Amino acid sequence: MAKEISKSQIDRLGERLQLGKTEDDLRLLEQYRHSFRTAHEFVYKEIREKLSLELTKRRTKTTQSIVDKLLRESIRLTQIQDIAGCRIIARDIADQDKIVQQLCELFNDIKLIDRRTKPSHGYRAIHVIVFIKNKAIEIQVRTAIQHLWAELSEKYADMCGQKIKYGKGEEQYQHLLSEWSSIIKRYEDYEVILNQQLNNSTEPIANSFSINDKNHQMNIDGRLSAIVIELGELVTEINDEKIKWQLAQAITILYGVKLNINIRLQISEVEKLK
Repeated sequence: MAKEISKSQIDRLGERLQLGKTEDDLRLLEQYRHSFRTAHEFVYKEIREKLSLELTKRRTKTTQSIVDKLLRESIRLTQIQDIAGCRIIARDIADQDKIVQQLCELFNDIKLIDRRTKPSHGYRAIHVIVFIKNKAIEIQVRTAIQHLWAELSEKYADMCGQKIKYGKGEEQYQHLLSEWSSIIKRYEDYEVILNQQLNNSTEPIANSFSINDKNHQMNIDGRLSAIVIELGELVTEINDEKIKWQLAQAITILYGVKLNINIRLQISEVEKLK
């Protein structure tokens, strides 16, 4: 059994990796990555068995990804918290919040990073960092639409380089990713409004529940969009609260469907360019 690597050894390894990789350093890094396996398997099993959630079992971070992160963020190797992890795809914001709450109750030592309030170059998600015997295991919790945005980002990265994911590279692609992220935020805001008012049904639904906002309609066009906008305008005109609830729910569902379709179409377009 290999001897446990000390924290100082790991950080010195990280410093050497930034300068260049030797065979000895690569072997030591592989040993370090392997040391996360037990904690990774434990987290994965706990989520599957106790929460009955489906999740992807991500491999440990590659050597090049580790080196890139060390260079990009100027951090120590022991500070990297996504050496190993997994991902859960939630239906929507309410489901995402519920899953995060379940994870907080399941594990004792955790740290939350909410990329919805502070997106990372457009990337939106909640990361739950679980610490098991001093090993950090990252659980990415994304909504289906947040996951689609991440897939689109990966397609652009395959086409024009990984730096596009970190706010660098060709401006037109940075702009597109930023615009899509803004549209998704707008959609999520409406989800939150609807969920809050559904949970407090004594309050009348807000008359401002409309997506008729020209600044947030990139590619939200065609017949479906026209229906969504008409529904939004109807909310401001109807006095019957029951009908308002039904319209608000329809707006949220249709807007989500349209976003889903448009991002998938964008991904297909990027694949054609490669």
